[in-house]
Amino acid sequence: MTEDMLTLEKFEEASEIVKKVTLETKLVYSDFLSAQTGCRVYLKPENMQFTGAYKVRGAYYKMSTLTEEERQKGLITASAGNHAQGVAYAAKCYGVKATIVMPTTTPLMKVNRTKSYGAEVVLYGDVYDEACEKAYELAREHGYTFIHPFDDLTVATGQGTIAMEIFKELPLVDYILVPIGGGGLATGVSTLSKLLNPKIKVIGVEPAGANCMQESLKEGKVVTLPSVNTIADGTAVKTPGSNIFPYIQENLDDIITVDDQDLVAAFLDMVENHKMVVENSGLLSVAALKQLQVKDKRVVSILSGGNMDVITMSSVVQQGLILRDRIFSVSVLLPDKPGELCKVSGVVARVNGNVIKLEHNQFVSTNRNAAVELRITLEAFGTDHKKQIMEELEKEGYKPKLVRTNI
Repeated sequence: MTEDMLTLEKFEEASEIVKKVTLETKLVYSDFLSAQTGCRVYLKPENMQFTGAYKVRGAYYKMSTLTEEERQKGLITASAGNHAQGVAYAAKCYGVKATIVMPTTTPLMKVNRTKSYGAEVVLYGDVYDEACEKAYELAREHGYTFIHPFDDLTVATGQGTIAMEIFKELPLVDYILVPIGGGGLATGVSTLSKLLNPKIKVIGVEPAGANCMQESLKEGKVVTLPSVNTIADGTAVKTPGSNIFPYIQENLDDIITVDDQDLVAAFLDMVENHKMVVENSGLLSVAALKQLQVKDKRVVSILSGGNMDVITMSSVVQQGLILRDRIFSVSVLLPDKPGELCKVSGVVARVNGNVIKLEHNQFVSTNRNAAVELRITLEAFGTDHKKQIMEELEKEGYKPKLVRTNI
């Protein structure tokens, strides 16, 4: 390990330096999540940073440690989005050129935001790891200074300043939940937390479809996943950092993995209960709360970012409503004669169901007098209300069948 990095002195230095480019993201106490978990849950809203994520911390601190010669060569990095914006913004602050290689699957909003800070964007590869290889290639070709998004102890020190702020606000914190992609944030947060109080439990959270750190810890060495598959694009990493891995082994207490559908549900919870937009990777620490088997503890969930494009957002909201049985579709067969649609509507209205969409299929049977199909997409208050609507339709003899919802 490098002796002069990830020390208390370096974390203190970084904390002062990053104040120049960070907004104060004070802890937000969550009544909703506290009631659900039996703990006192606080949110660290890094989604509210100027660049929409915590990454500006590590990028700016790294930039401050470079020589003038290293800066003037131009900077290059690879990123799925948030580190890209952090480096681009830091480069703009220092007045130097930045080139960012991003996967071709990166949401357009993240690409445009990165360009808006003056960086040149190169789209390459399907996942972060492929973009990173391209960035190394361009660095060798043009002599750029490479800034790694997570496998860099200086960058990790900058990210760890989040823990310094948490301790200043909540000195008696018991648990900190931190999202993991490549592991830079978890390295900084867990290392500083243990320096300040060895009794603190720091839990890493990964997508179930991109659990590279969990697999590496099991093997006792850095391993590469054959593929990654998750809606949490900011943490879709196949290989964690090798430089930071020893720190993770030493300071991280456990790892929780989260399924995509739990992230979808967590998005709804954050929007409806906290009026906050948090991207899927940033929601890992919220979705993991229900797996945390503790009570009466002070828990901080780090919301690592909020850079989510509107198309993804609308898809996540729709899927969340379907998952929570607040939107569902049902098929009923009716005789093809006047007034039948009105009767069905009356049954639904009687139990306070709200019709969103109707589809009338007259060709479901050759005998239209016997049956035409009506597909109704409904809004409900949740699972119990959905069940009530289905029972009411059944009682009226309609033999309702649940069908796939497409809205």
